[in-house]
Amino acid sequence: MGSLPDNFLWGGAVAANQLEGAWDEDGKGPSTSDYTSAGSKYVKREFTHGLKEGFYYPSHTAIDFYHTYREDIALFAEMGFKCFRTSINWTRIFPKGDELIPNEAGLAFYDRVFDECLKLGIEPIVTLSHYETPYGLVEKIDSWRSRKMIEHYVRYCETVFMRYKHKVKYWMTFNEINVILLHPLMSAGIEIKEEESFKEVIYQAAHHQLVASAMVVDIGHMINSEFKIGMMMLYPSFYAESCKPQDQLNTQKAIDDHLYFSDVQVRGAYSEKAKAYLLMNKIYLKTLPQDDALLKLGKVDFIGFSYYNSNVITSRNEVEFTGGNMLNTVKNPYLNASDWGWSIDPIGLRLAMNQLYDRYQIPLFIVENGLGAVDVLSEDGKIHDDYRIQYLREHIIAMKQAILEDGIICMGYTAWGCIDLISAGTGEMMKRYGFIYVDRDSDGKGTLKRSKKDSFEWYKKVISSNGEVL
Repeated sequence: MGSLPDNFLWGGAVAANQLEGAWDEDGKGPSTSDYTSAGSKYVKREFTHGLKEGFYYPSHTAIDFYHTYREDIALFAEMGFKCFRTSINWTRIFPKGDELIPNEAGLAFYDRVFDECLKLGIEPIVTLSHYETPYGLVEKIDSWRSRKMIEHYVRYCETVFMRYKHKVKYWMTFNEINVILLHPLMSAGIEIKEEESFKEVIYQAAHHQLVASAMVVDIGHMINSEFKIGMMMLYPSFYAESCKPQDQLNTQKAIDDHLYFSDVQVRGAYSEKAKAYLLMNKIYLKTLPQDDALLKLGKVDFIGFSYYNSNVITSRNEVEFTGGNMLNTVKNPYLNASDWGWSIDPIGLRLAMNQLYDRYQIPLFIVENGLGAVDVLSEDGKIHDDYRIQYLREHIIAMKQAILEDGIICMGYTAWGCIDLISAGTGEMMKRYGFIYVDRDSDGKGTLKRSKKDSFEWYKKVISSNGEVL
């Protein structure tokens, strides 16, 4: 096949609210993730307005990266990470979200994190907003329902751009921006009331996020012309269940729902198909005259995306659904599945890369990919996670085929949850992704001790060989 480029960015990915903890230390304010409790059976999470007695809030401690970042980053460096994708917790910088003066202690923390990375030769990749909307803005202006969110988000982004302009080169504006369609509370801090039109609320809020993203991309490029600022989407690879025309049409419509977002962020305008969809659904966006120009100015430099599994779409009414990343679709009989029922489909990653690159012709970045599994300590005190190695090996092979055989430009690969984290969806620790085991359970008990899994040494060889030794 040939070899990957020498500057290919190998690394791992996390989210601030899933690993930092220290939820109220050094002036940090509460975010929506801090008021999201874990369910007793870890099948869902419950949002509470304020803290409630008897509820367990996983983000409050998470895995305590706030206090262990030096040791954890040293482990990443030992694996040979070229980059580390993390996010900035917005409420560490602006505790209520609408302050004019940032919290210096929060800014200083990320200075220390980025300095530690750079000292060890690791490039920071920073997501500006990753499922942690300031709760103060939820209370005051109903989050992204309000256009006022744009000015608060832009102020926050401009602040961190200026602070870290010589430390961070790669940025992404919103994590999985299209997930607002699926989980608006988790992704954007929006609770839909029974009497409201779900689509009307969501697409208006999405418009505010798209305008905010575009403004931030433009501002970032003015602050430092070397910045590479991307979008980030959950890429929901879809297959039609059959060659029945209606299955094919439903599949096309399913992917169009998500390409709605990347079309705007990459091309700088709503597509004609998006406009037709809004009109057909009687969704009339409240916009300002300058919005079209702002969207054109703020086109992204690359597409970051998550890929875990593929999905199957059908036109049948009575079907049995299986699990997936944010989506539940028809079981694919040709694929094996993870402990959580997610299909395991390496070829689907290659297809995803082809579909995105053929459509947009700008660089891709696989910023999330991994296997959530129940890891069991063996008698020798080790985690022998051959199943994770196999999953990652097969997906990396598919990625290499897309790059080297299909000609796709891909900047890098960051395995999700490179150290065990709390789950965004359930708050549990049972579903582990990491190369590094963290001694903590789904009830928040454990020493938080870090241990290397077998996949740690395997990934170290992958990186040192630039993907040749798999």
